[in-house]
Amino acid sequence: MTFENKIIWITGASSGIGKALAIELSKHNCKLILSSRREEELQDVKRNCSKPENVEVLTLDLADYLNMKPIAESAIKRFGKVDMLINNGGISQRSPIIETSIEVDKKLMEIDYLGTIALSKALLPHFVTNTSGHYVVVSSLMGKFSSHYRSAYCGAKHALHGFFDTLRLEHDKDNIKVTMICPGFVNTNVARNALTADGTEQGYQDEMTENGLDVDVFVRKMIKAIRKEKFEAYIGKFEKFGVFVKRLSPRLIHKLVMRSKVR
Repeated sequence: MTFENKIIWITGASSGIGKALAIELSKHNCKLILSSRREEELQDVKRNCSKPENVEVLTLDLADYLNMKPIAESAIKRFGKVDMLINNGGISQRSPIIETSIEVDKKLMEIDYLGTIALSKALLPHFVTNTSGHYVVVSSLMGKFSSHYRSAYCGAKHALHGFFDTLRLEHDKDNIKVTMICPGFVNTNVARNALTADGTEQGYQDEMTENGLDVDVFVRKMIKAIRKEKFEAYIGKFEKFGVFVKRLSPRLIHKLVMRSKVR
């Protein structure tokens, strides 16, 4: 596929992967709708895009998942249609299961899972009417296998795969595509913003994230996977091979992750 003349809606666009993706996509001949909770930061991203006149800002809070229909309607009105929704918004977590409040699990599911699928479902009738549409979902390698201290995050990301695999099956007849992007470690603020056991932010970067892929390198690989309309793309350094190890031997991936002691 090509991004030429496409209208692309990106959530979580105020920082990290979403910000870098917006700036890179703006170099293509497409129009962008940028969403997150933070309007000031979104406006800053817009100013850094190649053609700011082709960029609209639309604030939303994924935690407000019961009210996504008017948000989707507003997005469609910006340019008359939406061709692609890049579900990138979300938060992470760093805390042992035994210490983690159930409220943290609830918040991760509300934002990372329910907010994402509610927004996608709100836009689905528009895609069906147009017999065309592309969902790009930024999941995680943790949506394919798990690691220490990320129980709620892994649970939400695993759930996304189940939902969007079904959506792909049900709406293949409507020419609706689904691409699951599974990042490994990417050098963004995801670890700093991750929730701890009591729901407060971790507030510091961890070594594995800091040594992860540069966000601009990641985005270029992500764009390549979207263009190829891949079902799933695993993007990272050595950690991406964990997906294939788990397929061959769930016991072996357990041993390898245990040895890594990843925080």
